[in-house]
Amino acid sequence: MTQTIEPGNPEAPTKPADTGTGRPSPAAAPGGLPAALKRRVPKYADLAPLMQFKKPEFSRAARLRRASTIWDLRDMAKRRTPQAPFDYTDGAAEAEITLRRAREAFLDIEFRPGILRDVSKVDLTTDILGKPSRLPVGIAPTGFTRMMQSEGEYAGSRAAAAAGVPYTLSTMGTASIEDVAAAAPDGRNWFQLYLWTDRDRSLELIERAAKAGNDTLMVTVDTAVAGARLRDVRNGMTIPPALTIKTVLDASYRPAWWFNFLTHEPLTFASLSRYTGTVADLINSMFDPTLTFDDLDWLRETWKGKLVVKGIQTVEDARRVVDHGADGVVVSNHGGRQLDRAPIPFHLLPEVSAALKADNSDAAVILDTGIMSGADIIAALALGADFTLIGRAYLYGLMAGGRAGVDRAIEILEKDMLRTMALLGVSRVSELTPDHVRILKKQS
Repeated sequence: MTQTIEPGNPEAPTKPADTGTGRPSPAAAPGGLPAALKRRVPKYADLAPLMQFKKPEFSRAARLRRASTIWDLRDMAKRRTPQAPFDYTDGAAEAEITLRRAREAFLDIEFRPGILRDVSKVDLTTDILGKPSRLPVGIAPTGFTRMMQSEGEYAGSRAAAAAGVPYTLSTMGTASIEDVAAAAPDGRNWFQLYLWTDRDRSLELIERAAKAGNDTLMVTVDTAVAGARLRDVRNGMTIPPALTIKTVLDASYRPAWWFNFLTHEPLTFASLSRYTGTVADLINSMFDPTLTFDDLDWLRETWKGKLVVKGIQTVEDARRVVDHGADGVVVSNHGGRQLDRAPIPFHLLPEVSAALKADNSDAAVILDTGIMSGADIIAALALGADFTLIGRAYLYGLMAGGRAGVDRAIEILEKDMLRTMALLGVSRVSELTPDHVRILKKQS
């Protein structure tokens, strides 16, 4: 029984009071503090369990393990890659307003979690264009990829195959359609097409893609002319990179990149064997500014697999390309690399998804541009995307550590997605709805 002291009783108990648990309460130290708060000299036995010093690790694998976000991989990539190829990846058109807004759009949301749901098992698998994908994200087409890091498309396609997600080879990729198919024979390979003024060359690429087992053709329609990518202009960016005094000095801080670049095969392309000149000149000399919906009809008749149109920036265009035979649309502004101040895909996404559903269309809605975390992907899926694509996010991993870096980028995104889904109270991608996300209105 607990001993009590009546008011006015000068006599205090001489032993600790019983707490009712069978244990006495802590004895009071001078000043009324519990004994546990009285300072003492620590004993070695107390310190020993805390001293778990590890041998410093400086290997690439250790650095990649320490990367917790895609932004961490970006920091590593910047340290390891010369300025011109890094800026080609990292930069966008003109003042880069579009890219900044696209990333901010994912930040200006509020998740709305459900509670008391069983999320002991979270399943990220989904179907896209008639086949399963282990994750709701694939690798977007990127040009000149072996210029960023020598493993290039081979690293990207193998990492995608290992992760069970699609890989898209760009017309401007620095590996051939056939070599990528051989590098990742068990992967799901897609091919991205720029329609050229020379239709025979376009037809040749389409036939090669089909023969190599690509099940999806992704035609990009937002490059009538090259965007004004000012970082590339200021860096004097050329294909292949030119050895100037500036680049030689830059290389002195990044010898591994130059060693790999100079000791591997020269850059070759999926669409042409060699090219020397600026990126903008290449785009303007090859791509057809006269494209119309009639050309999409021609593609639909020519290509027997799934046909996806990339570069959709209005609801009306989404509807029109589906009417002309597209099996899917990629809501995208080319990563902000073409028209600055272009529509933000994440903001446009709910309207496109709602419009196609209203038309009773089963066309896939895919989103890219601005994705830097798994939470971004989950937000996109909740607001109507069937699937997403990453470009810069995987290229930062590639530049940070080759194939291992791409693996790490996908692993980071997967962990982000699993955690976000569980905290939202959702165990399957199909359970995500617009009710899980609220777009915040900025204060004026």
